[in-house]
Amino acid sequence: MEPASETWPCKGCGAALYGNYCPQCGRPKELKRINGAYILTEIGSVLNFDKGLLFTMKELLIRPGSTVKEFITQDRNRLVKPVLFIIISSLVYSILKDWLRFEDRYVGYGDSVETNTTYLFRWTTDNYGYANLIIGVFIAFWTRLLFRKAPFNLFEILILLCFVMGLSMMILALFGLLEGLTKLPLLQTGTGVFLVYASWAIAQFFDGTKPLNYVKALAAYLLGMSSHALALLGLGQVLDLVA
Repeated sequence: MEPASETWPCKGCGAALYGNYCPQCGRPKELKRINGAYILTEIGSVLNFDKGLLFTMKELLIRPGSTVKEFITQDRNRLVKPVLFIIISSLVYSILKDWLRFEDRYVGYGDSVETNTTYLFRWTTDNYGYANLIIGVFIAFWTRLLFRKAPFNLFEILILLCFVMGLSMMILALFGLLEGLTKLPLLQTGTGVFLVYASWAIAQFFDGTKPLNYVKALAAYLLGMSSHALALLGLGQVLDLVA
């Protein structure tokens, strides 16, 4: 009688592990040691056109609507996770902005007097990664309202906006880089490209064959940005009153 195969409990889910990988969660029995080869592999997994950051950017640039639909309904492994993507994109923009000192026109408030309102706007410009997630909620609300007949809920629309706003921040970062290097006022042009791309991508997600969807997409984006700004103003005024 042959002896029973030796098993180990999986460190991830606790299931019986017979080979090198868990049959339940897929976790390996032993993690590879972190060395130079591991680091190169991790960099390659991000910077390639088959999976990872560059793949995500490429797909969102050429076919945003179908790419996000596939992520929601079919495959969520090839793209960078949406929240991580918008945070990385916002971080890239912030690093370039601080390095090259180009004039920021994405979110701003012109009052020179230090108030709670100016603090809130300054926090937004200093923390784009988190702020864009908050702004995305406002845009998602208006998008859901204007496209209420579409079969997508608020959370799925928020996923769409994380991807769209993430790539839009990359577009702004590119124009900011060019402005910083050439000293030409190119970021304003980048803002226009930003809005055109965002409107096109959102309309493609719902139905790119209907011209009205492009108008609704732009309206949802602008209304969301405006609502966020008004919310900051209102919150700042309330804080100033009670302070």
